[in-house]
Amino acid sequence: MQLVFATNNLNKIKEVQTLIPKDIQLLSLKDIGCFEDIPETSNTIEGNAILKANYIKTHYGYDCFADDTGLEVEVLDGQPGVFSARYAGEQCNANDNMNKLLLALNNHANRNARFKTVIALHLNNKLQTFTGICEGEIIKKKQGENGFGYDPVFKPKGYHETFAEMDLNLKNKISHRGKAIQSLVFFLNS
Repeated sequence: MQLVFATNNLNKIKEVQTLIPKDIQLLSLKDIGCFEDIPETSNTIEGNAILKANYIKTHYGYDCFADDTGLEVEVLDGQPGVFSARYAGEQCNANDNMNKLLLALNNHANRNARFKTVIALHLNNKLQTFTGICEGEIIKKKQGENGFGYDPVFKPKGYHETFAEMDLNLKNKISHRGKAIQSLVFFLNS
């Protein structure tokens, strides 16, 4: 079976490929010739995942899944949330986003945060969604070289290291994306 993962993020593809059943061939947007920017105009994480999955199904006809992820910080009323990837501005990168976040939390004792991933799956002309949440906190300075995005500043609850310091297998087991993918895989296997 072939399934399109509606992303060009090679880090996400690598993470997900290790989690899905071996009999599913994962295709990227590049693999299907999709080079346009898929609009992410929803004001919710769920909405953006659905928009991306609908776009691929409508324009390319493939069974597919798409995800959207946000970091929600309690004291910032859930920000950066749906704007996590462009928190510091459209042309900014992960370091810019982390620096802005650390600055915003500079005078706050409450550093509780959670990552939320929603996966929208289009399969056999039906739409399903799967949600994964990982609770944790934002530490005061970046630690670790692995992962991507906010991984160097996010420490999951019950652990002493950030996502960026963790082994990929452990991160996949406990992360928001890992939990959402586990739900997706359970669904695909049933």
